[in-house]
Amino acid sequence: MRALVSGGTSGIGASTCLRIAEAALARGVHPMIAVCGHESNSSQERVVRSIQSMGGTAIALAGDLGDPDVPSRLVEAAVAEFGGLDALVANAGIASPAAICDLSVEDWDSMFSVNLRGPWLLAKASYPHLRQSRGTACFTSSMSGQLPHAGSGAYSPSKAALTMLAQTLALEWAPDGIRVNVVSPGMTHTRMTGKMYADPQIKKAREDIIPLARIGDPMDIANVIEFLVSPLSGYVTGQDICVDGGFSKSILSHIPGRPSSKS
Repeated sequence: MRALVSGGTSGIGASTCLRIAEAALARGVHPMIAVCGHESNSSQERVVRSIQSMGGTAIALAGDLGDPDVPSRLVEAAVAEFGGLDALVANAGIASPAAICDLSVEDWDSMFSVNLRGPWLLAKASYPHLRQSRGTACFTSSMSGQLPHAGSGAYSPSKAALTMLAQTLALEWAPDGIRVNVVSPGMTHTRMTGKMYADPQIKKAREDIIPLARIGDPMDIANVIEFLVSPLSGYVTGQDICVDGGFSKSILSHIPGRPSSKS
């Protein structure tokens, strides 16, 4: 299993790197993982060492996905090291809460360059290699790309567009035997959200509106991503799987006038 994971240095991305390696080894397949981050750091090195300690191969690659030249460089480096590519996990993303009309053009462009253009360019660069291996791609979108909420700035629009990008690729790449899917995390405790969930009141308030009554863990998302890039999902493509503890479905039960199970 030769995989490139963007945003692989912490949170969902780091958990995904480890989960893909662990699952490949359990299937008797040698994992080769390109752990990609914005810049080289100790977190990235920890992920690489963890994979190596399992018995897999891992390399650290760095670059800003907001730079249009970086995605192809990351793919080229991974392919040069591994001899090909079986899976692309486009996980890197940024968020910056704001009211839509308060955004500058620079704010809007920055969000879309990382959250949408970066994954698109990763996909373009990966395509010939995934075609050769009849591989797979998984894009990390967000529950916010399905359910708009005030104050998300360009984040929700960029994630909604990312989902549509992935589902379009799923149709275009299907004749080549390449599967493409999306994972949309709900409320998840990561480095990006850590400060918010450190507040017990906020954490409790969020847990109270989630049917499964807990905030997601990065490994909850990584498990779904690993499934989608594994042989177990060989007949699954073009899907957007929301991993949110049931939150997005529970909203429907609170729409005024909608029949409930109690009526």
